[in-house]
Amino acid sequence: MKNIILWVIVPLIAIQFINLDVPQELPIDSNKQLKASKEVMDILNRSCADCHSNYAKYPWYDRIAPITWFVQAHVKNGRKVFNMDIWNSYDSEKKIKILEKIPDVLKIRMPLPSYLWLHPEAKLSNKDKEILKKWAEDLQSKLE
Repeated sequence: MKNIILWVIVPLIAIQFINLDVPQELPIDSNKQLKASKEVMDILNRSCADCHSNYAKYPWYDRIAPITWFVQAHVKNGRKVFNMDIWNSYDSEKKIKILEKIPDVLKIRMPLPSYLWLHPEAKLSNKDKEILKKWAEDLQSKLE
């Protein structure tokens, strides 16, 4: 029994103090934020904002390592790839690259299945996907 405590419980307690330090909230400048129709923004806010904006709603289970590392790594990477709150700071080339990827990303991996387990409301319907694809195509054609 002492071996179990020593080799399992003590490390589990110790890892609780390791933090990736990905802030839940970063400053928001409304001039840099993505602007789109209410319909598009509603979909993006419901299904994408937790990882792709400057404000992530960290759930209660995010306080438990190693889950916290998993969640914070996704937020960090999501913000790096596409951040709705700094959209207008991107140059046209970067915006076009993001917009080009949207149809494939929606088909293949977004929102992440692991996210949908605990956030079923974020699941994109076929209609949602079509709205986002059309928005991306229209915006891309304006930028080119």
